[in-house]
Amino acid sequence: QVQLLESGGGLVQPGGSLNVSCVLPGRPFSRMRMGWYRQPPGKQRELVALITSGGSATYADSVKARFTISRDNAKNMVNLQMTSLKPEDTAVYYCNAYLVVNVEGATVEYWGQGTPVTVSS
Repeated sequence: QVQLLESGGGLVQPGGSLNVSCVLPGRPFSRMRMGWYRQPPGKQRELVALITSGGSATYADSVKARFTISRDNAKNMVNLQMTSLKPEDTAVYYCNAYLVVNVEGATVEYWGQGTPVTVSS
């Protein structure tokens, strides 16, 4: 079973910074679109940020200018650097890997187990 290995997260005060990372071993990482999603308490999972195989990044409006997604293809790793954290950023953060595998549009997709981030004083 493919497993995305997440690390980071934890408790941070409002205004603080935190970094979460994700590693995908044994897969064609450099070809995959990587992303971070989050699920706040009592709410549905939502997109936070995506980064394409070419390195283009997109962000949810709520995190623009505060969060930065990056990837290191040599390490099969994607990072999400979070700054100016707010209580509403509190959520379980999930790493996602997505790839279109052929011209017919077949896809593969993997999820991490989730890492909790709590922003509280």
